[in-house]
Amino acid sequence: MKSFTTRYTALFLVAFLTSSASNVALAVDDEVPVDDSVTAFRNIEQSLNQGQLQQAEGQLNNLKQRAAGDTRLEQYQRQIAETYLQQGQNALQKGDLNAASAALSRARGLLPQAPALTSGLDTAITTARANELAAAEKTRLAAQQAAAKETAAKAEQARQQKLAAERLAQQKKAAAAAAVVSAPVVAAAPAKPQALLIKPDAASSTIALPMLDDNDSAALRQLLDSVASDVVNFNCTVSIEVRQGKDFPWVGSLLSVRVKKLNPNFKLELQQVLNPQQAPQLVLTPRSK
Repeated sequence: MKSFTTRYTALFLVAFLTSSASNVALAVDDEVPVDDSVTAFRNIEQSLNQGQLQQAEGQLNNLKQRAAGDTRLEQYQRQIAETYLQQGQNALQKGDLNAASAALSRARGLLPQAPALTSGLDTAITTARANELAAAEKTRLAAQQAAAKETAAKAEQARQQKLAAERLAQQKKAAAAAAVVSAPVVAAAPAKPQALLIKPDAASSTIALPMLDDNDSAALRQLLDSVASDVVNFNCTVSIEVRQGKDFPWVGSLLSVRVKKLNPNFKLELQQVLNPQQAPQLVLTPRSK
């Protein structure tokens, strides 16, 4: 009996000592400090996964001072640079050249020793900027040509108005002279009317109305004085070609008033033509007598 008790006590002591040693070893393992660089690299990885590139880049720069020579630095530096390049490609596809250039600059700063990795995005940005400049120049030239065309049209209209005014003045002067000088027996034959704006021998004549686009009512009224004279003298129908429907009744009304003033019995025929893409104009067509 004594022998059994002795053996049991010995086994209990061995088990107790073994358990105590195991607990001491676990406690020692729990107290082993984690390497600061491991935590720092984990933070960089987390920032990359969250898309926080600038934060990841800043964490990497701070780690370079503490872990110089660590091979993992180059791995994360390359990873951040490649992510910047992808960000630049996305910005380029959206047409944001400034954002693409900024991303390229950051990638170059991370990989100055590997220019080949950034050459693709660099070439794409250069091409996009050249296309952008070409498009802007094309737009500028188109606007310049349109302005020159408009200036020429206005100059031609001014010339026509001046000639019409001179012809009208000559007609009034001739009419006044004819009224003063009367034949003693046979009345003088009426003078043949002169065209102010149209070509009487042509099938039709076109008269530009740039003042409609310029909202120049005074110039429009002055021009319609001469138009009315040609309409009455050469028995013309009138096609009013305008950009907007509201312009037709206005021009038609102004012209009708002037025609009635010259000849109350004249039957004025007006036709409306709407064409938003064409400059406003009148087309006068002499009617056969």
